[in-house]
Amino acid sequence: MTHDHPVAAERAVSRPFGRLLTAMVTPFTADGSLDLDGAVRLANHLVDEQGNDALVLNGTTGESPTTTDTEKERLIRVVVEAVGDRARVVAGVGTNDTRHTIELAEAAEKAGAHGLLVVTPYYNKPPQSGLLRHFTAVADATGLPIMLYDIPHRSGVPIATETMVRLAEHSRIVAVKDAKGDLLATSWVTSRTDLAYYSGEDALTLPTLAIGCVGLVGTSTHFTGAQTKRMIEAYDAGDTATALALHRRLLPLFTGIFRTQGTILVKAGLAAKGLPAGPVRPPLVDATDDEIAQLRADCAAAGLELP
Repeated sequence: MTHDHPVAAERAVSRPFGRLLTAMVTPFTADGSLDLDGAVRLANHLVDEQGNDALVLNGTTGESPTTTDTEKERLIRVVVEAVGDRARVVAGVGTNDTRHTIELAEAAEKAGAHGLLVVTPYYNKPPQSGLLRHFTAVADATGLPIMLYDIPHRSGVPIATETMVRLAEHSRIVAVKDAKGDLLATSWVTSRTDLAYYSGEDALTLPTLAIGCVGLVGTSTHFTGAQTKRMIEAYDAGDTATALALHRRLLPLFTGIFRTQGTILVKAGLAAKGLPAGPVRPPLVDATDDEIAQLRADCAAAGLELP
């Protein structure tokens, strides 16, 4: 006699933030101050023209290390007002200080954010018990759904599988931005929890869909959003041939946007298209002429035109 047990693959797929999210750059004016009008224009473009279901603000691509708490809050308010009726707005609030992270989480909730992105504390390299305590404290302090951000090549510490499984027990920890590049670890977590996994690496979106991920938090999607969403939808519909063709077509830009730090090339590309971007803040440096020429070539290889 056999007993049927439901397996992870049979669970209803949860996409708390949709399929396609872009980690939006923070537009600045020529003198390096916050460009709120530009942020509204860019957010509208990313939702209406690039097909984003949600935008992540104040992440690494949004230059969060060099924007103030006040700037972060003002950015959330104007973007929620601009696109919050048709897209989710997820606020990056993670720092390497639990108390400061909670302050940012509370401010983001008051500013109207629909969710929070919380990165692994960086530089101080806490043990797994510290990660558990940090993420739980943030989740306890807010009513918003939380996406954990697992990116050990920036933070120095991975979120271990067992830690992830324990964090999944918290009702407000619902998703993961997965930039660990460890498909086996991801497979174990998606098989043992209901966490909605989003690829944190543009080029790994298609392979991660095969092991239970539900979408992408992208960088190149400032330009490839519409096609990337088609790729995800094709895979979901069982049309793996179309999904693979789109993956291969977009690969030059999925990877090319990271030839230097991603924000630098996204801002250069947006400026070339006449969209709000402005300069980057130090210690980042603006793209060189050679880097912009290479970006044009990468766009062309992906079938996209950059003026």
